[in-house]
Amino acid sequence: MIIGVVRIELMIPGSNSLKERRQVVKSLVEHLRNKFNVAVAEVDDPQVWRRANLGVATVGTDTQFVNRVLDKVMDAVRGDPRASIIDYEMEIL
Repeated sequence: MIIGVVRIELMIPGSNSLKERRQVVKSLVEHLRNKFNVAVAEVDDPQVWRRANLGVATVGTDTQFVNRVLDKVMDAVRGDPRASIIDYEMEIL
């Protein structure tokens, strides 16, 4: 069993309230879950208006497959105009 995990730190520049931030994060989380069949959760402090941290995990039997899924997740996050990636950390276990 191969486990892939990525932690993504996001900047949400258009967010002027926690409500706006929640809308962007919730939409992004649902999109990633539905499109890539991965586990996604917001991690860390959700009280900062313009920042968010997402944790994404997937499980498979092949390291290359797990790596491809996480790469596609990162590409989808990069392509979302509502948020930009500040930093990320990927790990394959």
